[in-house]
Amino acid sequence: MKRIIYIIIVSFASMVSLPSCSEWLDVTPNTDLPAKELFTTENGFNSALAGLYILMTEEDTYGKNLSFGLMEQLAQMYDKLPDGTTNRNSVYIYDRETNGAYNTKGVLANIWRSQYHTIANANNLLEWWDLNGEIVLSDSITRRMIRGEALALRAFLHFDLLRGWGPANYAADEAAKEMRCIPYRLVADHSKQPLLPAKEIVDNIIKDLKEAREYLGYEKELDLAKDLEKRYLRMNYHAVNAMLARVYNYAGIKDSAAMHARKVIEECGLALESGNDNDPILSKEVIFGINMHELKDNLSDYFAVGDKMTTKYYLNLSTLNAIFETVGSESEDMRAKGTAFYRNNELQCAMSLKYIDNDNEIIPLIRLPEMYYIACEACGLGDDAAEYINLVRNKRGISKAKDVACDTDEQRVVALNKEYRKEFYGEGQYFWFLKTHGVTGTLAHSPETTLAQENFIFPLPDAEVEYGWAQDDKENEEEPDGHAGEVIPRV
Repeated sequence: MKRIIYIIIVSFASMVSLPSCSEWLDVTPNTDLPAKELFTTENGFNSALAGLYILMTEEDTYGKNLSFGLMEQLAQMYDKLPDGTTNRNSVYIYDRETNGAYNTKGVLANIWRSQYHTIANANNLLEWWDLNGEIVLSDSITRRMIRGEALALRAFLHFDLLRGWGPANYAADEAAKEMRCIPYRLVADHSKQPLLPAKEIVDNIIKDLKEAREYLGYEKELDLAKDLEKRYLRMNYHAVNAMLARVYNYAGIKDSAAMHARKVIEECGLALESGNDNDPILSKEVIFGINMHELKDNLSDYFAVGDKMTTKYYLNLSTLNAIFETVGSESEDMRAKGTAFYRNNELQCAMSLKYIDNDNEIIPLIRLPEMYYIACEACGLGDDAAEYINLVRNKRGISKAKDVACDTDEQRVVALNKEYRKEFYGEGQYFWFLKTHGVTGTLAHSPETTLAQENFIFPLPDAEVEYGWAQDDKENEEEPDGHAGEVIPRV
């Protein structure tokens, strides 16, 4: 990406006062600032925190592959295939390099490395907060904000690693909870960390989120609809509760999931939109998103309006019709109308405008409709569940005459499947829904694709196998599931 990046770089070559804190912080492409100097000022702490969000805009993670990129390709939301392949199912080749095509193996390795790189920097910030926070950060709100956001981001980043490398259908499979999948890193050094059972990862995530919520409790009354400071671009109090709803729902802890989802709906100040004119991303529903400077220019290789549709992420009109049911009884759904898509009728192609007509330069990571869907899934069957999902459908333009029923678990999952597919097009959430619910078989919008259970679990990157658990480490010689351990990614 052609933009100046201010990022935190963890350096393991130079350790000074703290054995697990990095010594150097790269603040510009040409300037190194010692961490022990940076963390002596409030501005230094704030810069380090801002650096975490900037790292999240890189294409290896939420600036592409964990939003509109690989996650959407895995869910078969695009018809444009990469150069070098004519087979859309080759995106599921995880075990070998496929240069010139999807090269999913390489992309997954970069996601892993980048996520743990950002986690390392969050841990570095937290360690310096423990060391200097009380001294340097005299304003209690600022002090609480920095720790709360860093903890919440650490949980957020680990959760998506769990969703990728952890088990499918976690809530319904007791054995899956014991699958060793990823490390939960609490330190910023390069020490070897064990792969933990999925349940332990979930417990750690919830622990971090609960602590983050305590620190951010001062903004319980925050109204995101009147948010002049743009707290929706940071891990705010409501975003933490939304993450708790997401994690509890993933874990099958339904009462807690429903409670937190309702809490966000009732307290965050946002409301469901009924139109998308000039705002296809529905930015007024964003609970948490990240800002990408010059977003349109940076993403022009992937989304570009033109007569020849050279963009990398278009879909055929027939696929759009299948995803959004535009030819059927729900054709009035605004998510496929208005400014949602650019259509090229001559080429019979369409392209989402979420990242073109996006004046606020937001990549959405948590939006309000998800809370309604979680409430639907987590509450009791029948009218209560149906009410939550139908409220969103009605706001999207689908008449009450076409309300869906949620009288059985099967009915509910089928209805939610369609809504996740439509609502979060281009946002990277639909594949996680399929995995979480163990939805295998032929995809309705992509008849040539048949998802299998093995498509849902990403293998550890080669570097983690090579540099992780040593074969001569007798204590850990035989790790469950054949997984190797992890060392902090080399940068």
